[in-house]
Amino acid sequence: MRKELAVKVNFFVEDMLFFRFIGCATVAKTLYRQLQNEPGIEVSWKSYSNHADVVHYHTFGPLAGLNRRMAKGTKVLTAHSTPRINMENIALARAINKRYPKIYRRFDHIITISRPCHEEVTAMIPDMPVTMIPNGVDREFFRRDEEKRAAFREYYGIPDDQQVVLTVAQQTPRKGLYDFLALSRMLPDKKFVWIGGFPYGALSKNYGKIKQMKLRCGGNVLFPGYINDILKPYSAADLFFMPSYAETFGLVNLEALACGLPVVARDIPEFHEIYGNNILYFSERADAVARIEDEAALHQCARGARDFTSQFDLRDIAAQHIRLYRELSE
Repeated sequence: MRKELAVKVNFFVEDMLFFRFIGCATVAKTLYRQLQNEPGIEVSWKSYSNHADVVHYHTFGPLAGLNRRMAKGTKVLTAHSTPRINMENIALARAINKRYPKIYRRFDHIITISRPCHEEVTAMIPDMPVTMIPNGVDREFFRRDEEKRAAFREYYGIPDDQQVVLTVAQQTPRKGLYDFLALSRMLPDKKFVWIGGFPYGALSKNYGKIKQMKLRCGGNVLFPGYINDILKPYSAADLFFMPSYAETFGLVNLEALACGLPVVARDIPEFHEIYGNNILYFSERADAVARIEDEAALHQCARGARDFTSQFDLRDIAAQHIRLYRELSE
């Protein structure tokens, strides 16, 4: 019986400087590490050789474009970024969004990561072959660590009995930063921690305004910037707050749930489609305050948080990618 040859896959993502902290880079690296442990696949990282059967792109900037022109294998792009989520996120969003259909058509296949993302992409390029595969979470890594909880709180001087409200996101209006700051004033007894920064620098939407607002925030607000060990703030937190106005998936919600945190998130269709009744929703700031102060509901949410994430286990998501790679390379 002839042994099935391993499919050769090259991962490409523009993750230089602060771009290494954006969601698509995180997803790409996480999936790449998992695929290294899977049979039936040989995976490389940002190789410029032409030996891959499939080249899987997670960004489509100038370096990815150069690689795409050189690559001979099937070219696959995961649609981490869509026109909808650029609004209120980066400057000149409308001009950039007009280029998306042309950019997407330069690839052979598109992977979408949620139903809303899938519908947006297929409406924009209806003639393009598309497969939906959700993001996955490494449940072995993302779990609460009491030592890291204590270390984070000690480093930033947060008392053991103070409730920590955590957000992990870019500092942009689209991510709901203004609501985060408003809630910190409405709930002065709680510590509000925002992990993340400006990956697009001065091209981030309202860059100057946000920097000024951060200077005027209260003492109960903490902006540590980017943190290499993301498990520390997840472990130090008591609840996760995601006020984003638009997402293609919202992986940070999944990471927080895997760490056993209750999640309070904006009432948007993409969160409902992915997380259902496993997180708490708000529409207005007053609703958010009520959810954050509802200890019984938070406790109930936390009880089932980690179990819910089993359907997005990274090993299963990796297997779905391998099946697609093999189909595209045959």
